[in-house]
Amino acid sequence: MRQSLRGEEHDYTTLPLNRAVILLAVPMVLEMIMESLFAVADVFWVSRLGKEAVAVVGLTESVMTLIYAVAIGISIAATAIVSRRIGEKEPELAAQAAGQIVLLGVLVASGIGVVLGYFAPDILRLMGAEERIVALGSGFARVMLGGNATVFLIFLINAVFRGAGDAVIAMRTLWLANALNIALGPCFIFGWWIFPELGVTGAAVATNIGRGVGVLYQLWHLAGHHSRVKVRWQHFKPVREVLEAVLRKSGSGIAQLLISTTSWVGLFKILALFGSSALAGYTIAVRIVMFALMPAWGLANAGATLVGQNLGAKHPERAEAAVWIATKLNILVLGVVGVGFVLMANPLIRLFTTEPEVLGFGTQSLWIVSLAFPLYAAGMCFEAAFNGSGDTWTPARLNFLCLWLGQIPIAWCLSKTLGLGPLGAFISVPAAYSLLAIFSWFLFRRGKWKAQKV
Repeated sequence: MRQSLRGEEHDYTTLPLNRAVILLAVPMVLEMIMESLFAVADVFWVSRLGKEAVAVVGLTESVMTLIYAVAIGISIAATAIVSRRIGEKEPELAAQAAGQIVLLGVLVASGIGVVLGYFAPDILRLMGAEERIVALGSGFARVMLGGNATVFLIFLINAVFRGAGDAVIAMRTLWLANALNIALGPCFIFGWWIFPELGVTGAAVATNIGRGVGVLYQLWHLAGHHSRVKVRWQHFKPVREVLEAVLRKSGSGIAQLLISTTSWVGLFKILALFGSSALAGYTIAVRIVMFALMPAWGLANAGATLVGQNLGAKHPERAEAAVWIATKLNILVLGVVGVGFVLMANPLIRLFTTEPEVLGFGTQSLWIVSLAFPLYAAGMCFEAAFNGSGDTWTPARLNFLCLWLGQIPIAWCLSKTLGLGPLGAFISVPAAYSLLAIFSWFLFRRGKWKAQKV
């Protein structure tokens, strides 16, 4: 574990697999934890300004999730392509792919930023914000939406580093960005020391400065400082074939995220039929669950990197073995967390609310959702393996089948048709994700992903 944090270069196509998984997983897990701290830090300081300020952050973040979906979709393609080129021992082609990915990210983020930044107040109104919320939050929304390039590029370039096996650089990037965000947040919000008092807008300014410095740190490494992928100016020159390959893989990657995101919106709509207490309780439970799942994605991402590199090195059986190791570790980790959540559901929810009805629904939903944690762990590792191989359409189809054609109808049937109320919606979550894990396991065992060309 100490070695995994030093950032030493390794050939992950020849290392013993148990060692390779740990060397990649430790920094990736810490990276995911750091990513989850951005929203927590912002809400922590902004909550001092009142519930309206918190509402501004919540509404803007709900729009930002669409930007995250696009960025992560392209990131999936970035990891698959770069890891394959590294496995093929083609560092020049990996650098060319990285340059094209950064170019694409700048173009897409700039277009999104101009449009959403300009219409930020109208977007808040469209989300149902009252005029006083719009007046308070327009600055925050403009900075976050208009400056989305910082988060966009952090996602993309970290995906390049993960694909190359430079997981420590990705982790350090988020350490740096988070440290600046946490330090500067209260300074810009409350006007501490020499900083202007910007209120809720200050949180957005601090976040973008932190992430912006993180991007500069990434680019410094991409320029050849301690990175396996060394990007030069000529690599940013548009190459049609590479851009088309990235866009093809990105389209299905974006579809995966959008299907997953919109399915949660559908579930929230069903829960809203049973009142604000059920909705609030479930919202608290989901925030706790998502925080727990972020580190698990680190283990899944380690498996994805090893799949891409070993398929590039013509070692498909080694790629499969790496996924099984990552899956077993993930099941163990999330299984322990799930047991803890089942046993401690009420005290955990009580940290966020003392309202009896909200507490009851939150405890019930956290207990039920946590029962299937081992299956969530397996499903995310199998889907990450498909993505790492470049087979990004299989997870997109599985998400649509299990979440839109599974979770939403199950939730409606149990809660409304059978009269279980909110309990039926809660049960639909482990039911749908258990189906996702089973179908993913079946398709993974078939092995068609091993023949995927990137």
